[in-house]
Amino acid sequence: MSAANVNAEEDTTQNPVSRTLPSSLNIPEINGEMVHLRPATMDDYALMDDLQAYYNASGITGKDAQAEKALVHTWVGRSVAWSQGLSPEESGVGDPESRRTIAWSVLADSDPDDDDLEDRSKVIGMIFLIDIDSWAKSARIQVILGKRYRGRGYSRDAMPRVMTYGFAPEPAGLGLHRIWVGVPEKNTRSLSVYQSLGFTKEGVSRHALWDDANHRYQDQVVMGTLVDEYDPIRSLDAFGMHLIEDNPGVREALAALEHSLALEVNRRGDNKSMSSSELDGELEEMLAGKGGDNAESNSGDGNKSQEQVSWPYSNRDEEGAERSKRAWWRNLGNGRKREGR
Repeated sequence: MSAANVNAEEDTTQNPVSRTLPSSLNIPEINGEMVHLRPATMDDYALMDDLQAYYNASGITGKDAQAEKALVHTWVGRSVAWSQGLSPEESGVGDPESRRTIAWSVLADSDPDDDDLEDRSKVIGMIFLIDIDSWAKSARIQVILGKRYRGRGYSRDAMPRVMTYGFAPEPAGLGLHRIWVGVPEKNTRSLSVYQSLGFTKEGVSRHALWDDANHRYQDQVVMGTLVDEYDPIRSLDAFGMHLIEDNPGVREALAALEHSLALEVNRRGDNKSMSSSELDGELEEMLAGKGGDNAESNSGDGNKSQEQVSWPYSNRDEEGAERSKRAWWRNLGNGRKREGR
């Protein structure tokens, strides 16, 4: 790590927070239940072409196929350069702000509908953390899958695990504060998935994209989620997935969740100290979800919805101030079916 990386600022909690990225990064492999993520290589370029990964790019990301392909090549190039310890200038795809990108290739388990998928050996697309801003602790996430592998749940398996790594504190993760996406207004499927993952609509860039199919401009919806809003457990549970504790950042997520629950338990006890056995019992109930994920389920007690817990912090900070946003799962549903999306 360079001398510049040693410099750090202190945040309001007096914990050192680095505002620079390391000069090199050992990009971790990440496991899912349906997919396996490994660092993307330049050899994967041709595979993306074979997968027709840029089919209908304008409808999914708002860019034409050639532009999307050029971006993927740039993102992979930046990712490989970072893993090799090359500076942005040396990589050949430099960035004046020295922002970095991580690219993973998405490999799938065997699929009964596809004889070509065997033993996690088939690349079906890529997932990226793009323009990682170490100063603002922000990054954009994007998934690009082959034409025939869309809508099967692969992105729903991969994205929460990448986001958990992104939000996990250094050195287990990237220590990000915000992850965001930009989605064409007509891509309602992606908007629904991102909402289920915990993203909140932050604004609209008017006529920012060209809708080639309908020959008109369309808006781009900007959605984001923050570290104190994101719940890695429930974001997976929404799609019937489970945590894999060996993945990068997961243990840190669980530790933060347990700390959050302990704080909430003490608040529910009017700040009275509790015995370890009482605390364990409360934590076990809350982790099991007995408090209910939906505020509607507690209609018999008007105060219950204010007592539910989000990760990694409670709905109120330690000084008791109400947080400006609620965790995603408080607003999930409203009659919307998740199956088959």
